[in-house]
Amino acid sequence: MSECFTLKNFELYCGKTLSEAQIVYQTYGTLNDDRSNAILYPTSYGAQHSDIDWLIRPDGILDPTKYFVIIPNMFGNGLSTSPSNSDWGIFSHFDNVRAQKQLLEEVFQIDQLALIYGWSMGAQQAYHWGALYPEKVLRIAALCGTARTTDHNRIFLQSLRSALTADPAWNGTRFEAVPDRGFQAFARIYASWAASQAFYREKLYYPLGYTSLDDYLVRFWEASYRKRDPHNLLAMIQTWLDCDVSDNPIYQGDYQTALGAIQAKTLVMPATTDLYFTPEDCAAEAELLPNAEYHPIRSIWGHRAGNPYQSPDDEAFIRSHISTLLSH
Repeated sequence: MSECFTLKNFELYCGKTLSEAQIVYQTYGTLNDDRSNAILYPTSYGAQHSDIDWLIRPDGILDPTKYFVIIPNMFGNGLSTSPSNSDWGIFSHFDNVRAQKQLLEEVFQIDQLALIYGWSMGAQQAYHWGALYPEKVLRIAALCGTARTTDHNRIFLQSLRSALTADPAWNGTRFEAVPDRGFQAFARIYASWAASQAFYREKLYYPLGYTSLDDYLVRFWEASYRKRDPHNLLAMIQTWLDCDVSDNPIYQGDYQTALGAIQAKTLVMPATTDLYFTPEDCAAEAELLPNAEYHPIRSIWGHRAGNPYQSPDDEAFIRSHISTLLSH
């Protein structure tokens, strides 16, 4: 059963103050007496905690028999404060991380994290944690994500937003009905970027149980995003677009200083075929981190290699490196 943490008079980075902001979270395992075994696992784009907790198991990437794992749902994902359940929808990772820190301190009295494990937008949050609270983070595993959204990635995100809001149900401010055409276009753009050209060339959707490429696009990609409120999808796109580890009062746009402030032992793990968090972009950031190791996931699954619930080889590779990281 998930739980809810309420923050009173929470000021967002955009300047708006929410009389109440809520983080819905789920925990796994047991917090030890000295509170030294806590792992934070933030959510990714479109995901809620139940979508990403598959890797938390005794033989999984994160072991709940040894660690206390907390998944906080990020603002905008439909569980925590989001456009679908509040009157506001502009959230930043600066907001997410400050709220998560308050959750950890007030509910669990956790002062330092053994690990922040994040994939995609979860990796973005992990980098923000490391820069904003360097003394509170011992280790970071950043899978298929960057600390600042690149221009090329921004074009992808703008195409998603344009596709969704081109639907006739969009009135310029809100959707007045289900954006059927918008969801269809959105899903196809997303599918073309999330897996590599080699994934489609080798038709890996057939072993997954789909009867054709169109069947895969409709039953996997469209079905996944149709479960989400389109206003929430737009809110999370904006958070992703605005991602910059230095865009806050502490670093005031000094990107290199922000990355240089991260003290945590950091695994930078892109996928070699990721089309929006490219290995080149991730390697460039790793060079700016004082204590980083660069371990690319050699996979044709593209961005999805970082969330490999359908790819045992990629899961084994990640699990091995996380085990080594945690043993140090």
